[in-house]
Amino acid sequence: MAEQGTRPVIVVGTDGSPGSIRALRWALRQAQATGAEVRVLFAWEITVPLGYVPNLDDPDWWAGIAQKAVDEAAAAEPDVSVPITTEVVNGHPANVLVEASKAADLLVVGSRGHGRVLEMVLGSVSNHCTHHAQCSVVVVRAGPGRPAR
Repeated sequence: MAEQGTRPVIVVGTDGSPGSIRALRWALRQAQATGAEVRVLFAWEITVPLGYVPNLDDPDWWAGIAQKAVDEAAAAEPDVSVPITTEVVNGHPANVLVEASKAADLLVVGSRGHGRVLEMVLGSVSNHCTHHAQCSVVVVRAGPGRPAR
């Protein structure tokens, strides 16, 4: 939570997907309206399928993807000017975002909309955040018949 006299903090999770870009755009507009700052988190975790270990442990590579997502969202909202910080964290996105929510006034996440069946099998970052975050959570959905942009 923001201390008295400081800007509120909106934490937004992104992975570069269209849904997360949409969530980031929403967070930027909300920050503009409320005088908040935006903290963009890009969490990554390497899983090892069938013993193959990809060489993707370079934080700078992940930071580049995170910055590209921020740049794309900011370009789509040219009239919005708010303080933005980005952070790349190694860890499961749901856990990283819940931890970040402890110091946030609002947590914003996108939804890929896999549906209930896949959500039960794969889990859902947005679902986990709504149940465990320490602040209010906004889940930005694409809406029926509209792709996430």
